Amino acid sequence: MTTYKSMQHTDHKTIVIKLGGSMLKGLNAEFLENFKKMQQAGIDIIIVHGGGPAINQALKSANVETTTKNGIRVTSSKAVEIVQSTLIGKVNPALTHQLNVAGIKALGLSGYDGSLFNCSFLDEKEYGYVGNIEAVNTELLKTLLAEKIIPVVSCFGATSDGIPLNINGDTVASKVALSMNADSLLLVTDTPGMKIEEEVQISVNPEQIKEWINSGDIYGGMIPKVQAAVDCLNEGIPTVQIVGSKLVGTTIQRKEVFA
Repeated sequence: MTTYKSMQHTDHKTIVIKLGGSMLKGLNAEFLENFKKMQQAGIDIIIVHGGGPAINQALKSANVETTTKNGIRVTSSKAVEIVQSTLIGKVNPALTHQLNVAGIKALGLSGYDGSLFNCSFLDEKEYGYVGNIEAVNTELLKTLLAEKIIPVVSCFGATSDGIPLNINGDTVASKVALSMNADSLLLVTDTPGMKIEEEVQISVNPEQIKEWINSGDIYGGMIPKVQAAVDCLNEGIPTVQIVGSKLVGTTIQRKEVFA
């Protein structure tokens, strides 16, 4: 497990941390202190966040039905407006404020800001207004990091002609990690790692993941999470970690590492 402690005496590193929506209300002092220590160790941090629980509540209040398919929220034209206002108008500012109050310089962003994301429809017939990221404006992120400001990125973007698109949070995190040549991607969830038969796995590889998806041991929202992890490994990100609030959990890395 690679944590901020083991990185303190290494060369400059970039880590992308994806916070699941269920984690956003549970950012305690210890969690925020970990962020500070990582920054003090010279590690560049980019935060990507979802907002599932807040979005579900907003959709319910508006009597807009929502379903998921392959772990991705099917997003209608009505739903995408609510997702946009919830993520960009409520969840992102609240998280950014929480970091700033804790003494961590942070700036909230969505795919709209500074043309951060160049997006297209993932599969309009299948998922509706759900986006796929074609490119990331890395210069914008690098400019903020150079000023020791943590970019706080919401999982929302738009097409080149401004059509709003909801984007799976794990997909956003992996695309950002890849574009920034990050040293590691941390997917922070409300469980302390990836569980198979109720047991947290310490280290896994893509071959095991494929078997567990086929057997049904990995299902639902965990599927896009591990698929994003494998995509990152295939593109050269050294490790991806699925972790809990203490930033420890399951490390996913290529099989050769275990040889």
